[in-house]
Amino acid sequence: MLDDVVSRSALQARKRALVKTLCYRLFMILITTMVAWAVVGEVGAALNIGIATNVVKTGTYYLYERTWDHISWGVSAST
Repeated sequence: MLDDVVSRSALQARKRALVKTLCYRLFMILITTMVAWAVVGEVGAALNIGIATNVVKTGTYYLYERTWDHISWGVSAST
């Protein structure tokens, strides 16, 4: 049963996952910085918050994507 859920090979290339991760994170840095700026009212602090939180989130998101890439559950088999 577990063999039906977990695949041996990745469904998408690591390079694709990395590009997706970086593009998403750049967008999230902008949003986080804008929200932080609205809350703290200081651009420098907002940039620090935006960058610090997103550096951590980038790594965890990439690992999350790579993990799910090895799970075939919910992915249609190509014919």
